[in-house]
Amino acid sequence: MDNVAQELVPQSRRGGGRAARQKRRAEAAARPVCSIITRKIPAYELLNDEALHRIEVQADWILAEIGVEFRGDDEALDLFRQAGASVDGVRVRFDPGHVRALCKTAPSTFRMESRLPTSSIVLGGDHVVLMPGYGSPFVTDLDRGRRYATIEDFRNFVKLTCASPWLQHSGGTVCEPVDLPVNKRHLDMVYAHLRYSTKPFMGGVTAPERARDSIEMARIAFGQNYMDQHCVIQGNINVNSPLVYDGVMSSALRIYAAAGQSVAVSPAIFGGAMGPVTQAGVLAQTHAETMVGIALSQLVRKGAPAVYGNFNTTMNLKTGSLTFGTPEANLSNFAFAQLGRRLGVPVRCGGQLTSANSADGQAMQDSTACMMSAIMAGSNFIFHAAGWLEGGLTMGYEKFVMDLDHCGMMLRMTEGLSVSDDTLAAESYFEAGPGKAFLSTSHTLANFEKANYVSELPDPGTFEQWTDNGAESAEQRANRRWKQMLHDYEAPPLDPAIDEELQDYMAAKKAAAPDLWH
Repeated sequence: MDNVAQELVPQSRRGGGRAARQKRRAEAAARPVCSIITRKIPAYELLNDEALHRIEVQADWILAEIGVEFRGDDEALDLFRQAGASVDGVRVRFDPGHVRALCKTAPSTFRMESRLPTSSIVLGGDHVVLMPGYGSPFVTDLDRGRRYATIEDFRNFVKLTCASPWLQHSGGTVCEPVDLPVNKRHLDMVYAHLRYSTKPFMGGVTAPERARDSIEMARIAFGQNYMDQHCVIQGNINVNSPLVYDGVMSSALRIYAAAGQSVAVSPAIFGGAMGPVTQAGVLAQTHAETMVGIALSQLVRKGAPAVYGNFNTTMNLKTGSLTFGTPEANLSNFAFAQLGRRLGVPVRCGGQLTSANSADGQAMQDSTACMMSAIMAGSNFIFHAAGWLEGGLTMGYEKFVMDLDHCGMMLRMTEGLSVSDDTLAAESYFEAGPGKAFLSTSHTLANFEKANYVSELPDPGTFEQWTDNGAESAEQRANRRWKQMLHDYEAPPLDPAIDEELQDYMAAKKAAAPDLWH
């Protein structure tokens, strides 16, 4: 409520005045929302059945005539051969409909359990899960500028994610801690997710032993028997497009699936480079590549949870640079989600993506366009929902906070519009009447704190007030915000015995091999 509204509300109804109300709103905003988010708005259906069928037929043609190569993974080749596929060297081809049939045992929805039941999530159906950025080797903030990421930065982003009510998943390689050896940093990353957050997370995938270590650390935290029956960790499996799975990724996929844990299969196709320049062609190729990965997970273990993913965008064919937020890529989000629903598995799309080098107008325009299309498409799992800059090279502290604010808006939008006796507010007309403000009606006083999403970042004052307060930009306000969030952060409890076992496991693994830096 503004200053005029405050004067209209009797002191007895103000609950201690403006400061007290601001404190209550801040406390309410800080309280975690339910981790299981169910959308109440319909997904936008872009393509009709005929168009979707043509894309599926084209994907079958690619799999039958061109095929997919599995390089350096004889076990994957044997599994496909035993399932009836045609294997020629490392090239695997499938009869039309074969791969789709193999995918049928993948669950349409599944839970990812957390150390705290209140942080568990559901993927698939009408559920929405948001996750921070993934894989950036650099970080940036207004104080220190762009620099290589460290394990301190990694921990900071895990803590910020844990503290936010708008992200339900802790992520994986939120940023790459390049100050740690390549062959050992996965241990510290998994430990950070387990120690500084209670939200579901992703483990290592960049070598088979790193996938095994991640799963073993999850077993320590959750217990062998529990993990045998529940999904508690994921692996993000990237396809080496076009039409190649390297042995590192397919081995990691098999390791996670064999343990009954989730894989998110995500081809990365940039139109004109790793696939056709036209989006329909990209859609068909992505569909083919993703289905093959999901099919492999089911050959390893029927019912293993999998996510139908993609990371696709357009590119500037004059310069070769990636572009995000473009209408073509955003339209594809709608079609990807439709194809995933037809396949019957949870769908992943990209979130607040941008090629901008700083958290400027371009960054927020790109990000808003991407995120809006992912939400409206009906995506279940949205990667890179916070922090992404430079086409993924950099995680920005200020961008992270600015994106969080937009995540809150998007989740509020998924709640839909309620039409009821209360929201129609008929009684308030008797109090206000023609020509009078509704600011002091009983209905306003009862609902103003929850009626609308209240952003924590923008400066809502007048130009004069903004100037008197230092004329801060949104990025400057975000700088103060992430620092305050880290200052207020409190680590969740972790059983000391589990913590000790995790640290002993890490120490033993680190001592068993020399440091490798590439």
